[in-house]
Amino acid sequence: MLVWLVSYSAFGDARAQLRQHPNNAFGEDELTSYSVYYSSLLTGNVIAGEATISVKSHHKQFFDRDVWHIVGEGKSKGAFNWFFKVRDRFESYVDKEALVPYLFVRRTREGGYIKDDDVYFYHTEGKAVSRTATKETPENVHDFVSALFFMRTLNLSDFDADSNYYVDFFLDDSVYVSKVKYKGTEYIRTSLGTFRCLKFAPMMATGNVFADAYPLFVWVTDDENHLPILAEAAVIVGSVKMELIEYQNLKHPIRAQIVQKKD
Repeated sequence: MLVWLVSYSAFGDARAQLRQHPNNAFGEDELTSYSVYYSSLLTGNVIAGEATISVKSHHKQFFDRDVWHIVGEGKSKGAFNWFFKVRDRFESYVDKEALVPYLFVRRTREGGYIKDDDVYFYHTEGKAVSRTATKETPENVHDFVSALFFMRTLNLSDFDADSNYYVDFFLDDSVYVSKVKYKGTEYIRTSLGTFRCLKFAPMMATGNVFADAYPLFVWVTDDENHLPILAEAAVIVGSVKMELIEYQNLKHPIRAQIVQKKD
C-alpha cells in the first residue's frame, strides 16, 4: 500500500479535468452469476465453469473521489479441472462520476498460464503504470472490466450512424481500440425466462484464442439495466457460451423480461 501511495502522489491531483458521465444502469451490491458452457465436436455441449461479477462501494477513495469496486471471478468445474483448470480474478476500481478506472488488478490462472498484474491509471497525466511498463494512454481509457460497465451506461443514441461505438482499453501494456457494433434487437430464451435484448458484437484481438475479429456476440436487456444475459464466442476450437443464471440488487426491475422462468 505504501508503493501505491507514493506512486499516486508522484502524478499529482486528479480531481480536476475528469468527465461527468451519467450512470443509470447499475448500483450498489449488484451481483450476477453465470454458467459457462463449452461446445465442440469432441465434447458436445458441457458445463465448463462458472463466473460471478459483484459491484460495491469501496471504503477508500482514489484522489479523494468515490469509486466502485467491481470484481469478476471465474473458475472451471468438473472434468475441465483435469485438463484446463481456470482460477481467474479481475478487479477494477472505477470512479463513480467519471466511470474510468484508477486501478486494475489481474490474477490469471489458466492451465499452465499464470499472469499477475496491477495497472494504475493517471488520467490527467495520460499514463498507465503496470508492473512492467509505463505507457501513454488516450483520454478516458478503460481496463476491460470498466469498459464492460461503461458500455452498460450508454444509450443507442450514443452510437454513430453506422451503429458503431469505439472504446479505448489498456491490457498487457498496450492500448487497444475496440469497435462495438450494434446488431439489433432479439428475443433470448434462457433458464431464467425470455428477454427482449439488444445485441452487440465487440471487436476482439485475433490470435491464439480468436480467429475472427468479431467472434463474440453479447445480448443485454433492452431496459435501463442493460444487464448482460448471454454471451457467445467462437474460439479456435469450438465455442464458449456464458449465460446468466442469477442476479441480485439490480438498480431497476427487469422490464425486458417477456416470459418468466417455468417452475
